[in-house]
Amino acid sequence: MAKQAAKKASQRKPSAATSQATAADPGSIPVVGAREPCPCGSGRRYKACHGREAAHAVQQLVQRPFEGLSGEADWVALRELVPAATAPLKLRDDVVGGEAPSVTLATVLPMAWPALRRADGAILLGLQTQSSSGDVSRDLADALEQALATEPGNPVPPRRPAPGGPRLQDLLDLSSPLELTVHSGFDFWLEDAESATGEVAASLERANAAIIPTERLHGVESAYWCSAPEKNHLRWVMTHPEEELLDALARLAGSGEASLGESTRLVGSFRAHGLTVPVWDLPREMSAADCEKPAAAFAERLARVLAEPAALTPEERRVRAGLVNRQITL
Repeated sequence: MAKQAAKKASQRKPSAATSQATAADPGSIPVVGAREPCPCGSGRRYKACHGREAAHAVQQLVQRPFEGLSGEADWVALRELVPAATAPLKLRDDVVGGEAPSVTLATVLPMAWPALRRADGAILLGLQTQSSSGDVSRDLADALEQALATEPGNPVPPRRPAPGGPRLQDLLDLSSPLELTVHSGFDFWLEDAESATGEVAASLERANAAIIPTERLHGVESAYWCSAPEKNHLRWVMTHPEEELLDALARLAGSGEASLGESTRLVGSFRAHGLTVPVWDLPREMSAADCEKPAAAFAERLARVLAEPAALTPEERRVRAGLVNRQITL
């Protein structure tokens, strides 16, 4: 499922009190319209003052925004490949004073909200939202901080985070494993999905109708089976360095060891958030359970080839070039 595009955030002019309060703290200058007076009190337009720093921050793309988080490959999968999944997150002890609320990572939320504070105070953090800073981790951290300060029962609206703000790596307990659950629908949005009304109910109905069945394999890390209209696929997010991985895949393909069984084929790969995602076409009758043993066997073959690097033969170089030509950046 493609990422859900978030609605564009509205911008408003800050009050004089806000301008005075932030003038002495450059790191906390709020984001305003490009032609509006800069909140720092300089008298210049925002785009000619602190807006330059904000624009520079947008251009600085972080290639691996989830690096350092537990389960980086699964973060990438949930961001780009998996329609519906959740995972509990644990905040660092120093992020909030007193008892921390429950925080759950969700692939996507109703109307692509960045976050939602439920009536009971629990927080849902949406992963498939539009990135505006060039660093998905910083955008998510900003949404999480907003949610922590939001009154229960309200969504968090999208906005562009101020430069220099915290990243998820600064807010989450990095020792806590990412224990995710893949869902067959989006009923996890609500405590009682049957009671949904209005825009949320309509959004839930549309999302459930369009979902592509997806399952996570159990025997290998970060591999996801999905049932597309014409054929099934296996999409496997790998953390190996890209060049080494492509060499290894080419060697395996050259020797006829890159498939996952009869009528399966390694067709290419995605590049997503600094990681490579090989993709196999599978026959319609091949289920996620049917992929388990072939995937485990392939993981062993891949580990063997990665551990014994060697120069590619002309045929292997041709195969590698084909893989690179078919690679798509998400």
